[in-house]
Amino acid sequence: MKLTSIPQLYRNLRRGREILRVLRRYGLADWISRTRRLPLQNWIKDRSGVPLTQYTRSQRIRMAITELGPTFIKVGQVLAARPDLVGNEIAEELKQLRNEVSPDSMEVVEATLAEELGPNFRKHFRHIEPVPLATASIGQVHHAELMDGQRVVLKVQRRGIEKMMREDLDVLEGLAQWADHVESLAIWGPSDMVRQLMPMILRELDFNRERSNLKQFAQILESDQAEIAIPSVFDQLCTRRVLVMEEMVGEPLAKIFERDDSETTGESTEMTRADLPPELGRTLARTYLRMVFEDGFFHADPHPGNLFCLRDGRLAILDFGMTGRIDEAMRESIEEMLAAINSGDCRRLTRLIRRVGNPRVDLDQSALEIDVADFVDTYGRQTLDRFDLAGALNQLSEILHRHGIGLPNQSALLLKMLISLEGTLREIGVGFDSLDIVRSYLRRVMIRRLTPARRLRQARRIYLESEAFMENAPEQLLSLMNQARLGQLQVRLEPKRFAPVVNRLVVGLMTSAVFLGSALMLSYEVSPVLFPDQPTLGIQRVSILGLVGLVASFSVMVALCLAILRSE
Repeated sequence: MKLTSIPQLYRNLRRGREILRVLRRYGLADWISRTRRLPLQNWIKDRSGVPLTQYTRSQRIRMAITELGPTFIKVGQVLAARPDLVGNEIAEELKQLRNEVSPDSMEVVEATLAEELGPNFRKHFRHIEPVPLATASIGQVHHAELMDGQRVVLKVQRRGIEKMMREDLDVLEGLAQWADHVESLAIWGPSDMVRQLMPMILRELDFNRERSNLKQFAQILESDQAEIAIPSVFDQLCTRRVLVMEEMVGEPLAKIFERDDSETTGESTEMTRADLPPELGRTLARTYLRMVFEDGFFHADPHPGNLFCLRDGRLAILDFGMTGRIDEAMRESIEEMLAAINSGDCRRLTRLIRRVGNPRVDLDQSALEIDVADFVDTYGRQTLDRFDLAGALNQLSEILHRHGIGLPNQSALLLKMLISLEGTLREIGVGFDSLDIVRSYLRRVMIRRLTPARRLRQARRIYLESEAFMENAPEQLLSLMNQARLGQLQVRLEPKRFAPVVNRLVVGLMTSAVFLGSALMLSYEVSPVLFPDQPTLGIQRVSILGLVGLVASFSVMVALCLAILRSE
């Protein structure tokens, strides 16, 4: 180990201890202690004085994540979009996570601007609002005005957040490796889960990615400028930690919904649901479905807080830090899944789920087919006006989670986007069913798939893949045969799930041998002995080695039995 890595190791150990302390406080460390249940006492209470025993496990997970700080809040927000990994119950609870972080002071913000834009950064801005418009775990947003009078939104990364997040993610990766050795958790692949989440979180630290996404979406939706608005960016003022965008004059849908749901008295000039343009919902659905089925590049978080209704009636989309891409093969799989649900083909839908996801080796195929058949019976035959898209997506996520079928990141983002989109459309409540648009796109997709140009591209791709396979397969087959002929062919098995069983078996055999040997020592009165001359309580000439071995082997057997019971 390098000497320079010792301070980093010390910080990680200290942070790791703090994380474990919080997990134990909320009764979430049972997988560490390997006990069957970590009891919570009524004297352990939350900040409002309510005993933790009155909360569900999902609620305690959310509370622990909130206490652990910005990095874990961001991880929780990402996991909220992955019901295939954590299940619907935990995912729904994690959606309530809010960034309870205090904003950086204006002095700190100005120091960051000086580092990114130079010491004379003030020459670009006439004024910067000192009170942030919004504060998140990674950055905070301020209103500002450029020297030419242009009103802009200034997004600045929080001081030290990148260093803190990288350290926390290192600790999280270590905890995941620890959890890999717990049989009840290993089947979910904690290390693989963390490796999937880390790139998604670290990508948001680079504002240049969001700037590039903004410009790309503006180009994609250029033909829809009459209905959709994407804020323009000021390239000369954007860096890795600073993003300057055009200010969108309007109100977020989230604020409109909250105002409409609350009781208001008197006359108000503020916008409500009734003031939303009638075509807003249809424009929103059509835009996102176009992103998926035509462009293959979509905004992954259509949350009402990221959607603005501008004063001119247009819909503005904000926050492009989280985006998703799907290639043509994934798009075709999605189209086939929609067609399978529409036609009630359970077997075909099961094959597609296995192909799109990452199923476990021990997947129960028959149980999966039964669940898929129940899913198709429930949602495949619903009439258009009664179809529950959000319920269908949530049940599909639950099926994936129950059978341990993980989704690739982009597929999970797409699933999360569709669920969020459906929720937003229901909030708008403009009197139409979004499935109508989905099916219209499906009809267009099926027509497009039958066009000669599409078939020619598909035949060309199959030909190129077959050609590559035919070129490489003979060489690889000959290499395999040569290794077998020379005795160099090796097959490596890694039965990770059987390792604890084998270890316990070995310990049990060794303990039995010690027990038997100790019994023989006692029976033959092997020296040294206790009470060699006079008996005490009827006991005489007891072998000390035999007695010690007997007690030790009995203790090990009791501990082994308790370990087996705890691990079920």
